[in-house]
Amino acid sequence: MQFSRALTLALIAAPAATAFTTCPSSTSINRLSSLSMAESKVFGSDIAEALDRMIEYSPGKADTDFARKYGHLAGAEVKTVGEAFTTFTDVLGTPVNALYKGICTDLVGSLHLIMVNARFQRDPIFSLGLVTVLQLVLKNYPEQDTAARIKSAMIESVGLDEAEIDADAAKLEAWAQGKTTDEIGAALKGEGDSILSEIASPIKGDEYWMYSRFFGIGLIKMMDMAGVEQDMSVAYDVMENWMGGSLGKAHYTACADSDLYFKQKGKLDMMETMMKEIEIREKKRMADRLEAKADMAMIAAEKKVSMAAEVAKELALEEAAKKPSA
Repeated sequence: MQFSRALTLALIAAPAATAFTTCPSSTSINRLSSLSMAESKVFGSDIAEALDRMIEYSPGKADTDFARKYGHLAGAEVKTVGEAFTTFTDVLGTPVNALYKGICTDLVGSLHLIMVNARFQRDPIFSLGLVTVLQLVLKNYPEQDTAARIKSAMIESVGLDEAEIDADAAKLEAWAQGKTTDEIGAALKGEGDSILSEIASPIKGDEYWMYSRFFGIGLIKMMDMAGVEQDMSVAYDVMENWMGGSLGKAHYTACADSDLYFKQKGKLDMMETMMKEIEIREKKRMADRLEAKADMAMIAAEKKVSMAAEVAKELALEEAAKKPSA
């Protein structure tokens, strides 16, 4: 009972004690906040210096190699994803087929996010991958003239030049024809003076180099030209060797993108088969309709001939009836 009374008195007194507690003045707060963290005994020197640097942080002005390389881009205006979609729609000027709307949206968004990254550097491997993806996605588009316009609109929407992309892809593809996986791997190490070794050398020396999904698909395309079986388990090993062993970069994302590519390719192949089956069925239905129409026309023609013969017969009988008997 005494404990309960004491607890009640304590709870009643608590707000009163808080109400009469003296708060520090704003002057003292400002003075305390202006003190360097390094002068506080609470923080160690390393932590305090780090906190001081964070408080004094200014975009692009950090004392790091990364900031010194890309700091000049701080505050630069960046095109939004919505603006990229608007450009794509305006340049295309026609609705996208419902079956392809989702994948076109994903491609525009992915391309845009790659292009606005300060670390991204376009190269022929990226161009080859981009062209390969667009060919794979649009090869069965119902209207091929619209498919070509979709490709142009997609490339233009992210600020790229279609002619340059196609030229770079064609140049690398021409070099890769007839090459083995070992020859391509050696070129990715920077050996020789080929177009691929010229691409690989700066990549190997750039610690901030940015991998993109289209770069990985460009490598897959070269695997295909080198005779590598187009299977995810086989391609995984080659991708790991080229990315990790030859370029000296992390291979996990590229291998994951390789697996995703083959899964999506399988779905697109199934869709291609389905569309061909639909086309065959439609052609068969059209042939059946034409055949039925031809049969009806033939029946109508026969009926017309029969009717004409009957009319002629009736006329002959009437003429005979009109003649006087001898």
